[in-house]
Amino acid sequence: MKKRRIRKVAVLGAGIMGSRIACHFANIGVQVLLLDLPAKENNDKNAIVKNALEKALKSKPSPIYHQNVTQRIQIGNYDDDFAKIQEADWVIEAIVENLDIKRQLFEQVEKYRKKGTLITTNTSGIPIRLLAEGRSEDFRQHFCGTHFFNPPRYLPLLEIIPHKETKQEVIDFLMYYGDLYLGKQTVLCKDTPAFIANRIGIFAIMHLFHLLPKYGLNVAEVDQLTGTLIGHPKSATFRTADLVGLDTAVKVAQGIYQSCPDDEQRAIYQIPDYIQYMVDHQLWGDKTGKGFYKKEKQNGKSIIYMFDFDKKTYVERPKVRSALLEQLKNIDDVAQRLYQIARADEPYAKFLQESFWGLFAYVSHRIPEIADELYKIDDALRAGFGWKLGPFEKWDAIGVAYAVEQMKKHGYQPAAWVETMLEKGYETFYTVKNGQRYYYDLRKEDYERIPGQNHYIILNNLRSTNVVWKNSGTTLLDIGDGVLCLEFHTKMNTLGAEVIEGINKAIDIAEASWEGLVIGNQGEHFSAGANLMMIFMMAAEQEFDELEFAVRTFQNTMMRVRYCAVPVVVATHGYTFGGGCELSMHADAVQAAAETYMGLVEVGAGLIPAGGGTKEMTLRFSDSLMKGDVETNRFREYFLTIAQAKVSTSALEAYDYGYLRKGIDNITINKQRLIADAKRRVLQLVSLGYTPPTPRNDIHVMGRAGLGIVEAGAEAMRFAGYATEYEAKIARKLGWVMCGGDLSAESKVSEQYLLDLEREAFLSLCGEPKTLERMQHLLQTGKPLRN
Repeated sequence: MKKRRIRKVAVLGAGIMGSRIACHFANIGVQVLLLDLPAKENNDKNAIVKNALEKALKSKPSPIYHQNVTQRIQIGNYDDDFAKIQEADWVIEAIVENLDIKRQLFEQVEKYRKKGTLITTNTSGIPIRLLAEGRSEDFRQHFCGTHFFNPPRYLPLLEIIPHKETKQEVIDFLMYYGDLYLGKQTVLCKDTPAFIANRIGIFAIMHLFHLLPKYGLNVAEVDQLTGTLIGHPKSATFRTADLVGLDTAVKVAQGIYQSCPDDEQRAIYQIPDYIQYMVDHQLWGDKTGKGFYKKEKQNGKSIIYMFDFDKKTYVERPKVRSALLEQLKNIDDVAQRLYQIARADEPYAKFLQESFWGLFAYVSHRIPEIADELYKIDDALRAGFGWKLGPFEKWDAIGVAYAVEQMKKHGYQPAAWVETMLEKGYETFYTVKNGQRYYYDLRKEDYERIPGQNHYIILNNLRSTNVVWKNSGTTLLDIGDGVLCLEFHTKMNTLGAEVIEGINKAIDIAEASWEGLVIGNQGEHFSAGANLMMIFMMAAEQEFDELEFAVRTFQNTMMRVRYCAVPVVVATHGYTFGGGCELSMHADAVQAAAETYMGLVEVGAGLIPAGGGTKEMTLRFSDSLMKGDVETNRFREYFLTIAQAKVSTSALEAYDYGYLRKGIDNITINKQRLIADAKRRVLQLVSLGYTPPTPRNDIHVMGRAGLGIVEAGAEAMRFAGYATEYEAKIARKLGWVMCGGDLSAESKVSEQYLLDLEREAFLSLCGEPKTLERMQHLLQTGKPLRN
């Protein structure tokens, strides 16, 4: 592959997609030129692009990792700044979905684009071959579709769509760069209508639209059934349509209908009458204020209503209950839930079953039309629509042969190759051999290894062959080259007794005969923290001896992580709260996914961090003083990080809060590479001649001088209404620990001294009625109580 370097990207079009694509390139350190039309009725010709970028930056969730990344974005307009695209290594077009307007823009690009540089389009459906027509040979050879999904920071799909003249090295580079640098699941697509993800995803939505009248279901019922229950996002079907915009979804469906005259399910893309009614009346969702749902304020509370298709008005959203839902909520594994749904004799199950049979038949007929390899369809739906399992993976979970039998009974005919596969004795679309995943290749009529797996470690593929030890909450896996990986699989990966046992056992085994240890998992989140229910039960029953033992054991385990004989790297992603944050802070190094939301959040439960978190923040405050920081200012920063339960919105922001250390803890943009990167970090530490650190007894604490700062700050917060009386009390407890207690002067103390103080403060708070109220409220509602 020709070595390309992307130092600067020009994004043409600052709309919803263009501005957010620009932000994501800035996230990864690339200089960005963002251009749009000049403002005609404004003294500032950059008003359009400036307003668009400002709007993007204010949007939730944020498109940027850190406020400082915006310094990498330069704005301009087509009149004054178009020539600057010659400085760019990659030009990305992201303007309105209109072939003629895009072609006009490309004519301008031809005048200034530097020969040999990449030129791509973010079109969601216009054929790439039509966009390339009439362009120069060099333009055509370096031209490709790069379809980002909205929001680009969070949805990992990047569809790469070449045309027949695109150079292979351009395709290879975009696949590689999108994966490694942009953190994307890159999927190579054919130049077919709507490419892969939208072709299948929109079919799935339209199929449900058509099934709804047959089964007489309402909006709330469909969303209850088609969300997390089947491994789809919580927004499910109708809430997703409101977010995307019903008008947008309908336009894509109409485009597919017009462009695919030979599609055997073309009729599904026709808009049902009840949906057309909503489109005609501008009930498009969030962009018009109402869609399948609308929200109203009543007596200071938000009430959500749903659209009633028969009455053509909004009604209160009912609670959805059924024996099936009660049965399935106790099954954590999505594949097992799908297996049960496919065999249940219940009205809701019948609706879901028919949605499955239609989807399975459809995707089977799309090969080889939209993809030659079935795994590409699954990759695209997982990354672009947030499905936990792609269509073929769902089919495997239910049972291929069983599903084919049911499909035929209900009038859905799978493609002939599926039955050929079964006749030849292949019972699943996927299989795992020697830790590698294989897919059924219908051209070779045999299993083929999915390419690119050498860059990743997929723990699920190792569980049948590489288990070293396990208990009910953890599994210790051999991930190669003398490195172990301990993964959690408790609910929300909380840290209870079984996980603490697992960490200690993993260290025992690693110290005996292994190079090092990774602590990480591939669940939705790294860890939501300690098992709050266990703490609440012991505190409510006043079992303080047992609680003291549990906290001491947790602390001792964190110290084992810090001082064990082999390097320990913690791989964080998603929620890394409370005890999960404390665990990461005691590792030799952290390998954090960019989307890591890290925080010591115990104050929200009426507690302080007592798994070494308060001690560690005090230690990091102390170490910062050695770098010449102003003592009181730095103390206030570290103190408020815990007192205000600050949570980073990205791994980059976690450096600001002191949760991550610059020069020691690293960031991985592509979460799929996280475990492999953490393993590399372990081996790097080994290669440098790893020696365990020694326990610290030189931690600077401020004593009474610091307590004065804490008291003044707590009282000021309470007086100004920013903290309740009880929150001020928690803050004083926290300050007591961080200042080293009632010491008459600034002193040097040991880690164990601070651990004893934080444990004592934690236990005293567990005896407070208001802390019990906070814990109970958090467990019941998932939201903190301000009492």
